[in-house]
Amino acid sequence: MNYQTFQPHPNLEALIKCYWTLEVPVEFDAPKQRIVSDGCLEMAFLLGDEIKRYTSETTFILQPRSMVIGQIIEPFFIQPIGYVNTFAIRFYPYGFANFVNTPIKDLSDKETPLASLFGEKVSQELEQKIVQASDTKERIAIAEDFLLNTLNNKKTIDKIVRDTVDSLISSSGNTSINSLVKSDSTKRRQLERKFVKQIGLSPKQLGKVLRLQASLKMLLSEKSDKLSNIAYEGEYYDQAHFNRDFKEFTGTSPTAFLNDKNMALSSLIYKND
Repeated sequence: MNYQTFQPHPNLEALIKCYWTLEVPVEFDAPKQRIVSDGCLEMAFLLGDEIKRYTSETTFILQPRSMVIGQIIEPFFIQPIGYVNTFAIRFYPYGFANFVNTPIKDLSDKETPLASLFGEKVSQELEQKIVQASDTKERIAIAEDFLLNTLNNKKTIDKIVRDTVDSLISSSGNTSINSLVKSDSTKRRQLERKFVKQIGLSPKQLGKVLRLQASLKMLLSEKSDKLSNIAYEGEYYDQAHFNRDFKEFTGTSPTAFLNDKNMALSSLIYKND
């Protein structure tokens, strides 16, 4: 697997975390790959062969050639049919809401074709330009031109939502929501409604994802060889709490994670993100 990331233009760096590319040679009977949440939304373009996304153990759909992948609440499996060549844009949790009028919650746990969000003509033109581009640098320039022209200040999200996301990111998911709304139940309910609409997850869900992200990176970087230390650094109540959340998030245990062939792609992305 060849996974690379690229930084966005300064005018977009507050909304876009990175651009990324992934190339994987054809592999006979390639294993399914479990995709887990990272709290971000992605706009992806399939430049290679088709990719299956499993809707059950044995049934699948083919992912659109150009799509937005919303917040992942329920992890899912994908499987390449042949050669994988993908170009994608990873938006911060509040980033993509600045480019569309569609509530972000409506995009969760599915692939939405670009045509459903930006119209058939605009989406086809963008997809053709991305596919026909000679290299990643040109694709990034095309994507940034499209996004800068699409960006509308009237679509920007509420400041309280953005501030909450920033606090959760900076604390690796350990910020108390009550501390942000000063234990005001009315403000908390308002924040949660806006959060789900504009981010696609509740504040609690996003905090949980970010906390597990930090633990995953520590595990992958081998900064600690003891799970108890990782649980402590992540401010989990105890190791059992950490193990339970980890399995809910990844579908496997921390000890089995590193050798799970179905987690190879997620491991690669988390390790290099």
